[in-house]
Amino acid sequence: MFEWLKNLGQEGHGLRPIVENFNQMMMDGRHMFDLVSSTLASGGDPNAIREDLFTTDQKINKAEQVLRRYLVVHASVHGAAEFPTCLVLMSIAKDAERIGDYCKNMFDVAATHRIQPGSTLASEIAACRDRVSNSLGQMIEAYRSQSADVAKEHLSECDSIENFCDTKVEELLNAGGGDDHVALALAFRHLKRIVAHSKNITTSIVMPVDKLDFFDER
Repeated sequence: MFEWLKNLGQEGHGLRPIVENFNQMMMDGRHMFDLVSSTLASGGDPNAIREDLFTTDQKINKAEQVLRRYLVVHASVHGAAEFPTCLVLMSIAKDAERIGDYCKNMFDVAATHRIQPGSTLASEIAACRDRVSNSLGQMIEAYRSQSADVAKEHLSECDSIENFCDTKVEELLNAGGGDDHVALALAFRHLKRIVAHSKNITTSIVMPVDKLDFFDER
């Protein structure tokens, strides 16, 4: 699939503007993630990032709406030949939008529970934050380059992060530490879902349309 997706970025292709628009959606999603995850890990004041976070989220939402309208018109004009491409872009645009939504969920956690700086949990959140941020950068690179090798590396890293988050959620819930542990379990769960949506985007490079979102399903 990545060969014909790669062609979308070439001069003269009717979908090139929407592909560039989608690239911006991914970069905005990573920006939101870096804002909120750094605040959560440091125990900082979430109000300091509120305006930037929600303004960027609105930007992503508007971009998705524009993308949808463009794809409907494009598919109507060009017919069946362009339909698979439109399906792929419609699907992964929703994943990009959901990354922003989970960043807002992390903001809610940061707004109600401050992590003690220097604590073990703060260090674990920070380490996972760095991995997820790097993974989002890898997702963007995989999509821009349409490299199957980069995509597979990203998918492998996503699996590793998801497994780590699952382990932390189980540990926190079994520890019986009260509201703080529940809040942190939610944070790790949100981290996992952000990674899962980034993985869905990357599957478009290495999987056929009917297998989108099901890369790790047996």
